[in-house]
Amino acid sequence: MTPDLPTPSIPQTLVLLDLFGIAVFAISGALLAAEKRQTLVTFIFFAVITGVGGGTIRDLLIGAPVFWVHSNMVLLICIGAALLVWAANRHVAGQALLWFDALGLGAYSTYGAAKAAAFGVAPVPTFAMGVLTACAGGIIRDVLAGEPSILMRPELYVTAAALAAGLFVGLALLGVAVPLAALIGALAGFGLRGLAISRGWSLPAYTD
Repeated sequence: MTPDLPTPSIPQTLVLLDLFGIAVFAISGALLAAEKRQTLVTFIFFAVITGVGGGTIRDLLIGAPVFWVHSNMVLLICIGAALLVWAANRHVAGQALLWFDALGLGAYSTYGAAKAAAFGVAPVPTFAMGVLTACAGGIIRDVLAGEPSILMRPELYVTAAALAAGLFVGLALLGVAVPLAALIGALAGFGLRGLAISRGWSLPAYTD
């Protein structure tokens, strides 16, 4: 029988982590629209789908109310992110996209796992919910933009999300306070993804 994760209400610090994750993922979606030289409508669409995609799937799977349908704030954050990118210098889109995506990855991996734990999900599915929350929005964004999916690239992306979510789950099981466990997980996930971006780290590909 596996141990149960603590199931507290979600602390305010994690709610802030969620909003941060939404904002930076929305920016990353708008940056991809900038890279593709799209219209403002597409900027907003990409910002919204990237900001809420992973969390929407997570909430449907864990039986939670879908987080953005009962609040104006989430969509306003996404729209604001799109407008911000539209007004900014779009020549820096490529590199900025990678780093904003890395920030969102770390934040959303741990928040997704923390929310699953708060809804009584078992530890291994909690870990999976963290990875899903962080990666699904980016996958949808890339598919819609005609980009190679992150699942089909060897770079350390899903691995970084797994590190963040896994650290959170492991530390929570050891009794570490949820906000601290989330912070450690988020920083570790962002750190690994950042090293992969700056140093070109990737996983070995299968060969015959």
